[in-house]
Amino acid sequence: MSVLTSTEIKTYCESLTAYKRRVSRVVNIGDVPMGGEYPIRIQSMTTTDTMDTVGTVEQSIRMIDAGCNYVRITAPSLKEAENLQNIKNELHKRGYKAPLIADIHFTPNAAEMAARIVEKVRVNPGNYADKKKFEQLNYTDDSYDIELERIRQRFVPLIKICKEYGTAMRIGANHGSLSDRIMSRYGDTPLGMVESAMEFLRICEENDYKQIVLSMKSSNPIVMVQAYRLLITKMDTEGMNYPLHLGVTEAGEGEDGRIKSAAGIGTLLEDGIGDTIRVSLTEDPEFEVPVARTLVSRYTGREKHSAIPAITHLPYSPLEYQKHETRETNNIGGKNHPRIIADFSERKEAITEASLFGIGYSYNVNTGNWKANDQAADYIYTGDNTINFSLQQGLSAIYNIKTWAKLKQESSYPYFKNIDEYFQAKEKSDTLNFVSLKIEGIKNPSFDELNKDATLVWIIETNNLHGMAEQRRILIELLEKKYDTPIIIKREYSTTNTDELRLYAATDAGALLIDGMGEGLWLKSPIAPATVNSIGFGILQATRTRISKTEYISCPSCGRTLFNLQQVTAQIHERTSHLKGVKIGIMGCVVNGPGEMADADYGYVGTGIGKITLYKGKQVVQRNISSEQAVDALITLIKDNGDWVEVTEET
Repeated sequence: MSVLTSTEIKTYCESLTAYKRRVSRVVNIGDVPMGGEYPIRIQSMTTTDTMDTVGTVEQSIRMIDAGCNYVRITAPSLKEAENLQNIKNELHKRGYKAPLIADIHFTPNAAEMAARIVEKVRVNPGNYADKKKFEQLNYTDDSYDIELERIRQRFVPLIKICKEYGTAMRIGANHGSLSDRIMSRYGDTPLGMVESAMEFLRICEENDYKQIVLSMKSSNPIVMVQAYRLLITKMDTEGMNYPLHLGVTEAGEGEDGRIKSAAGIGTLLEDGIGDTIRVSLTEDPEFEVPVARTLVSRYTGREKHSAIPAITHLPYSPLEYQKHETRETNNIGGKNHPRIIADFSERKEAITEASLFGIGYSYNVNTGNWKANDQAADYIYTGDNTINFSLQQGLSAIYNIKTWAKLKQESSYPYFKNIDEYFQAKEKSDTLNFVSLKIEGIKNPSFDELNKDATLVWIIETNNLHGMAEQRRILIELLEKKYDTPIIIKREYSTTNTDELRLYAATDAGALLIDGMGEGLWLKSPIAPATVNSIGFGILQATRTRISKTEYISCPSCGRTLFNLQQVTAQIHERTSHLKGVKIGIMGCVVNGPGEMADADYGYVGTGIGKITLYKGKQVVQRNISSEQAVDALITLIKDNGDWVEVTEET
C-alpha cells in the first residue's frame, strides 16, 4: 500500500487537522468570480427543453431565487446554443444577471457558438472530440499521440473564442464517459479521469488560457473523492491551482440521493477542497439548491475549531481505497460488515417490543416470534434505561457499566465513558466491552496497554467543531501504532431538522468510511429512531461498506432527457426496492448513460422520444422499447437473469 509522507500530505489538502480552504486561482465568470477567497458558489442545471425559452427562463428564476449563483443549461446542438441568447436576454429583461453555463457533449460547433453568448461553457473531455464505443483498443505511443493531436486541433478553436469573449470553461471529466483512448491506457479508474482532464488542461495552458474550472464526477463517492485528490496532486506537481467544481453525478433522489451527495462532496469540503458545488438529484433543480447550501454553510467559521494535534506521517494512501484491518471482537471488525448501534438512552417512556419496530424488527404477539429486515440495527444502547423482554437473536443491548453490572442480562454488554472508568471497573464482560475514546484519550498512559485487550471496542467520540478531522486523527494514531482494535464511529447531533441530520452525518461518518476506517456507526439524535436508523444504513450503502437495499444510479435530468425521469424513477423504485444489492441505472439520455451505468447491474436509458434501451451491465439487451412497456421489460430482464425475488412479508 502506497503512503503519502508528511510533505506529500500538503499536496492533497492544506491540512488534515486544521481547517483551511485550498488556495485556488480566481476564475471570472461574469460578475460572480470563483476561487481564491470568494465564497463556495452554488449551482444547478435546468431540466427544461432549451428551445422552450420561457420555460427555461422561469425555471432559471426559481433556481436563482432559491440561491443559485450559476445556472447551467444544456446545448446539445447548434440551435439550442443559439437560443441561449434569447434565454439570456429574457433573464436580463426580468432583472436576473446570474451567469449562465452551457453544457456541451459531442458537439464542438455548439460549444463555439455558446462561448460567444454565455459566461462559461462546460466540455466533457471524454466526448468533446474523442470517442466512446466501449471498444478495447490498443494504442501505441505514436497512435495515441496522433489522436491527441487530432483533439488539439478540434479543441483549440474553442479556446480562442473563449479568450476573445472572456468566457470561462469547465473541463468536466465523468467516470462514465471516459473515451476508449483513455480507457485503453488508464482503465476505468480515477487516474483515467484525471488524465482525461489534464490532457485538455495542458492544451489550454499551451494557448495561455487559464479561465478554467475542473471537475471529476462519478456516481460512486469513493471514486469521486479519490479522483479529486489525485487531480490536486497532479496539478500541484505541474504548478497549477485551478478551482474545483464538486459533485456526485447520478446520485438519485430523496434520502439516498442526499446521503450519497453529502458523502462525496462533504468529504472534500471537510478538507477545504471545492470552490463550487452542484448536488445532482432526480428532482426539480430548485430542490437541489437548499441541499447544497446546507452542505456549504457548515464551513462558515469552521477555522475557529479547537486545535487538533498535527499529523507528521500518514499511514495510508488517500488516493486508493483499502479497508483498514482489525481483529474481530464478538461480531465487530474482522471480516464483518459495519455494525449499526441504535441509541435509546434519552427515551422517556419504557422500551417495549413496539419500540424496536423503527430499527428493523417486527414482533408477532400471537406467536412470540421476532423478524428482522435487512436494515435491522445490530445493537441498542439504552444507557440506564432497561429492557424487560427477550431481544431478537442478533440484537444485543448496551448499558452503562453500573446498570449492566446490576442487571447481568444475557446478550448485553457494558459501555464505559472513558479509559479510567474501564480500568477502575470491578466487573467487565468476558467477550465485549465498549469504551469511549476522545482525542485526549490517545495521551492516556493506559491507552497503549488497552489496545492489547481482545474484548475491547473503541467508541470514538468528539465535540470538536471540526469533528471529522479530530476523529480521523484518533484513527491515524491507531493506524500509526499498528493497533487492530475495532472502532465504532459515534456522532451526536442536536438538530431536529431531518435534512440537516442526513447531510451532516453522511459527511462526518462518510468521510471516514470512504477512507476505509470504522467498523460501525452510532448516531445519536433527538429525531425519531426509525429515521436515524435509515440514515445510518443509507450512509453505509452510499460508502459501499454494507449493502442493505437496492441501489439506484439515476441522473438529475436536463434538457436532453427523453422521458419523465422523476415519474419513471418512482415507478422502478416502487417495483424493485426489495431487491437487496441489485444496482439499477436510470438515465435520461445516452450522454453518460451506458458509461455511468457501467457499475450497475441493469440499465434503463432513453434513446429517443418515447423509446427506451435496456442494458445488462454495459451490454445492450433490447433497443427502442416503447416507454409504456419499458418498466415491465426491465422487470422481465431482471427475472431472466436470476436476480428477481418475489415480494413477501419478509422482503
